[in-house]
Amino acid sequence: MTANGILQLAFYLVVLIALVKPLGAYMADIYEGKPAVLNQFGAPVERLIYRLCGVKESEEMRWTQYAVATLWFTLVGLLVVYGLQRLQNLLPFNPAGMGAVSPDSSFNTAVSFVTNTNWQGYGGESTMSYLTQMLALTVQNFVSAALGMAVVIALIRGFARQSAQTIGNFWVDLTRGTLYILLPLSIVFALVLIVQGVPQTLSAYKTVPLVESVEYDNPKLDAAGQPVKDEKGNPVTEKATQKEQVIAVGPVASQIAIKQLGTNGGGFFNANSAHPYENPTPLSNFLELLAILLIPAALCYTFGVMVGDRRQGWAVLAAMTIVFVALLAVCVGAEQAGNPALAKLGVDQTASSAQAGGNMEGKETRFGVVNSALWATATTAASNGSVNAMHDSFTPLGGLVPLWLIQIGEVIYGGVGSGLYGMLMLVIVGVFVAGLMIGRTPEYLGKKVEAYEIKMASIAVLVPLFTALFGTAVVAMTDAGRAGVANPAAHGFPRFCTPFLLRAATTAARLRDCRRTRRSTTPPSAWSCSSRATGSSSRFSRLRVRWPRKGRSPPAPGRWKRTRRCSYSSSSASSSSSAR
Repeated sequence: MTANGILQLAFYLVVLIALVKPLGAYMADIYEGKPAVLNQFGAPVERLIYRLCGVKESEEMRWTQYAVATLWFTLVGLLVVYGLQRLQNLLPFNPAGMGAVSPDSSFNTAVSFVTNTNWQGYGGESTMSYLTQMLALTVQNFVSAALGMAVVIALIRGFARQSAQTIGNFWVDLTRGTLYILLPLSIVFALVLIVQGVPQTLSAYKTVPLVESVEYDNPKLDAAGQPVKDEKGNPVTEKATQKEQVIAVGPVASQIAIKQLGTNGGGFFNANSAHPYENPTPLSNFLELLAILLIPAALCYTFGVMVGDRRQGWAVLAAMTIVFVALLAVCVGAEQAGNPALAKLGVDQTASSAQAGGNMEGKETRFGVVNSALWATATTAASNGSVNAMHDSFTPLGGLVPLWLIQIGEVIYGGVGSGLYGMLMLVIVGVFVAGLMIGRTPEYLGKKVEAYEIKMASIAVLVPLFTALFGTAVVAMTDAGRAGVANPAAHGFPRFCTPFLLRAATTAARLRDCRRTRRSTTPPSAWSCSSRATGSSSRFSRLRVRWPRKGRSPPAPGRWKRTRRCSYSSSSASSSSSAR
């Protein structure tokens, strides 16, 4: 690893950690209803939304009401996204004349975006109209992220409140997360991206002449539009000349901003953030990378503020960061070391002033090895899934890191909300095991961890894994599933398991085509149906198990309690001191 690469990584981590406290504290104020700059100016808009929707701001919900509201909101969103795709040929803002999306692909995309998975089985610039990109996909980028944040805030309230039957109001949390957090950040970020060269327009695609004409073999079609074949069954081709090119543009910046901030990852273009119109400069690359982990990291501090112990938030963030840095070092080191097969051929892969060095296959020269490996690690750690390099071209060790991050459920920072509540499930299990090992009643944040809590946490941990493995087995055993594989080489098994792991972890990592899975561009029905079922079942199976039902328990003998000076002393020691 070069000194320049180490400096870039260190700068990224320093900026990220520096922004955790101010943003985390601001989000805590927003969700607790405390005065902040934006909610003072936006209060009339917020109240108007409540009046139009018939929401009583002061009326809180039980966990069952909260979960039902979440499910109903998701179901309505699914139907809207599906309908917009199926009817886009009849709707406005379609200058390219895109036809209706097929039922299979529409349902696949709808489930994917409303669950914040954002798996894309289509090419955005060749499939979706501007209206679908804006009203269906971009809107879901906002509200699915806000939903994840609302769920983790409800969980935090369950930890923080000593004795309460309610955990907040879903509609209030959803509105505040969208209006005061995601929307302002996205507006500022989109303006910065426009300055960097990302398009934001409703104009039609641009047709420009090529500098040099290109000749190629084009399949010959009959009157019915079917390929013509010769006596041996081979396709007949004819020479064609390409003299001009169609350049896709559109409302790109607004979608890219929220796709990163909301850890959605679904890009406007098929090449995602490797496309120069999504990610044109090194500065845009740095800012998009920062946006991926910004809110998930800041939510750890929000957690500490809302439970009344900031050290708990810093502890969770520290655990995430240690794992992230270790895996980042492995990925960057493996990619910077280069391809051993090329080294045997005498190819110079050392970094110098003339080249980035290392394994540059599938990477953009304007980003190099370090920023490509950093993006691959961050995007799978945060369940974002956008890519600026092709993961299928990574070295074995370099590609292992993204796959491993996906397989552990993407809780190292994780998606907005989903990463933190996924990590807290593991914390509960860890506290329970530690309590058994030392012979004490397990407690976390003043609440006893008993059989019920462990059963619910175990369901949250195991259900996504079961659905992912079951879906993988079904596809691997069927001809229809195996038919979608376009690269049956060393990456064979990841082609089967990755789509289901992504769905189970509600990630957006579109590791298809030139990415890790190398499937055909349009997934077969077997892949689409089974993977979308995995995504919906694994996401919503967790809603039932995330509501702590107990009030805060009194300090047990030997348990550490907080004193007025915010230090910690043993309750048993305090009792003996009082007796003396």
